[in-house]
Amino acid sequence: MTFCIITHVPHTYSNGRYFAYAPYVNEMNIWLKYVEKVIIVAPLKKSEISVIHQHYKHSNIVFVAVPSFSLIGIKAVLKTLYHLPVLLFSIIKAMKRSDHVHLRCPGNMGLLGSIVQLFFPNKIKTAKYAGNWDSKSTQPFTYILQKKILSNTILSKNMKVLVYGDWKNQTKNIKSFFTATYSESEKLVMEPKKLNGIINFIFVGNLTSGKQSILAVKIVSELKKRNYNVSLSVYGEGVERQNLENYISSNNLSEFVALKGNCDREQMKTVYQKSHFLLLPSKSEGWPKVVAEAMFWGCLPISTSVSCVPFMLDYGNRGVLMTTNFEENISEICTLIENENLYAAKIKAAISWSRRYTIDTFEVEIKKLLIV
Repeated sequence: MTFCIITHVPHTYSNGRYFAYAPYVNEMNIWLKYVEKVIIVAPLKKSEISVIHQHYKHSNIVFVAVPSFSLIGIKAVLKTLYHLPVLLFSIIKAMKRSDHVHLRCPGNMGLLGSIVQLFFPNKIKTAKYAGNWDSKSTQPFTYILQKKILSNTILSKNMKVLVYGDWKNQTKNIKSFFTATYSESEKLVMEPKKLNGIINFIFVGNLTSGKQSILAVKIVSELKKRNYNVSLSVYGEGVERQNLENYISSNNLSEFVALKGNCDREQMKTVYQKSHFLLLPSKSEGWPKVVAEAMFWGCLPISTSVSCVPFMLDYGNRGVLMTTNFEENISEICTLIENENLYAAKIKAAISWSRRYTIDTFEVEIKKLLIV
């Protein structure tokens, strides 16, 4: 089988291998176990390989480099129109040569791929929609358009669309799905942590305005003001790092707030195991892997109620669903800190649920999609 991936994820070529964002590549490597040839249509850039990168583990890869593009702003749109013939030709040619087309959505390449696939009704296709599938959420027009095309069984024939969460009134090609980080063999016994020492909070994710890492800092700062023995470690990099550094410095928070940068998978396992709470006040998510990862290791998530997060946290029974009311969020966290039995009950529920979603289970489900 020749398997074609259409994705907006930037790639880098180094020492004869193609690298990209590790969580995405780790997932794709599971798909690629069951195919003979891979065609990847994606942007290719020169960049440093770091701990957040991984390479494809396949011996027969054809990489089709395309320009990255944007639809935000007049200059970007004009530049996109200039590159559009090359983009469309590359996608069409790759789809023609493939037995199975896999779209990574939402994204600009996913949008073009969802349009081009209309002209290949007999091809077997899957689309991984890694964003928020909730039709009630506010999203960019291009995301809404992708969702409309993918969920239309007349336009998208032979297509299985994998979405996060279980949503009502969906077309028959929509399949509720998940993602996974850890295997069955990694299921170590985890007892709920005690709350009588330093209470460790973590933020894990890209440092962007949408992830609202600064809100995590403000929450822990407020807890410190109320004389709770707390600390916050921020894991990740991004454009907001300087703003965070300035805020921490100007408010004299460095004693209990630290920016740790990026860490690899094994390092993060240890971090989750030693931490009491994960703070994720993100404005938008698909299936936030950091939430499932934290739960796996007994680190209780405190997250905004977006996408399938309410389902993941069982509407508050396996964590804390944040509201827009800062004081309410602080009050609920304080209640947990002061009630170790309640905290332990939520931790046990979180561990039990998250360990249903292992790499082993994920691979079984992927194999079903590929082997017809």
